[in-house]
Amino acid sequence: MLSASGELEFKLLREQLDVSDSVLSKHIKSLEEAGYVAVAKRRDFGHRRTWLSLTSAGRGAYTEHVNELREMVG
Repeated sequence: MLSASGELEFKLLREQLDVSDSVLSKHIKSLEEAGYVAVAKRRDFGHRRTWLSLTSAGRGAYTEHVNELREMVG
């Protein structure tokens, strides 16, 4: 999902994955620390929203992972 969009709101990703805030936050924190995901917090119509996007390293890791999976299934 994140690879298909330039930027995705935390709330939308959480709803699509059907996980809790805490579960998604934990995973996002790990991905951010690894340099794969960038997190931006902005105000939108008075509400604070969290936006997520893949970094260049994240895109590269995702592409490599998908290629490896394709090789496995042949």
